[in-house]
Amino acid sequence: MLSALSARVGHVLVPGDVFVGQAEDMLSLSGPTRKETAVCGPGLRRDGARVCVSVSGILKHKAPNVFWIQAHGKRYVPVKGECVIGIVTLKSGDVFKVDVGSSEQASLSYLSFEGATKRNRPNVQVGDLVYAQLLVANKDMEPELVCIDGAGRANGMGVFGSGGLMVKVSLGLVHRLLAPSSDLMSDLSALYPSEMVVGMNGRVWVKSSSLQQTLIICNLLQNCEHLSPEQRKVLFNRIRQGAL
Repeated sequence: MLSALSARVGHVLVPGDVFVGQAEDMLSLSGPTRKETAVCGPGLRRDGARVCVSVSGILKHKAPNVFWIQAHGKRYVPVKGECVIGIVTLKSGDVFKVDVGSSEQASLSYLSFEGATKRNRPNVQVGDLVYAQLLVANKDMEPELVCIDGAGRANGMGVFGSGGLMVKVSLGLVHRLLAPSSDLMSDLSALYPSEMVVGMNGRVWVKSSSLQQTLIICNLLQNCEHLSPEQRKVLFNRIRQGAL
């Protein structure tokens, strides 16, 4: 199984492509994990001894044995553990309804904030942006968000967004921005000093020292996705020369 998957890394796969292996090649939650076990991520679905491709995209690999499909998608499918940028749309009793860009809105309890109690409720209003982590995400249940980690700390999560702008980008660009040693992120950081919050649901919040610089970065994010590295460098050099 590992050899078959490794041989297709970097290739474009479509739904219906199947990799067949022995049952013992797959990850077992009850048995011990072996070095040769293949771990299937988003875009790959287990079906007994087979691994089926569920979305069109490029097969990616992360050491040691993690495989997933990098798809150029715009509709976000919630995945447990991912951090997303949500928009509060409704306050219903003790629960906030949050739009995370998926087919169904997620719920966020007022107790899911650092230091929140029944007497000390967080100041969250309709329209606020929240950076949160998906605690529950499956096809049979409503997505559930939290703004604290396992230790009860915010760790960067919570209500934010004052003075910045949020843009929508593709899910593939999000993975490029969050990749270790991302060239695109390095180029943006070198262009203007700015703050940036990237959600796995394809939303990026940007704040720079001026509104003009913020707008330039937002436009670059939306336009750089289909540019080659050489074209991107030319564009960034033109912006630097214009700024000088």
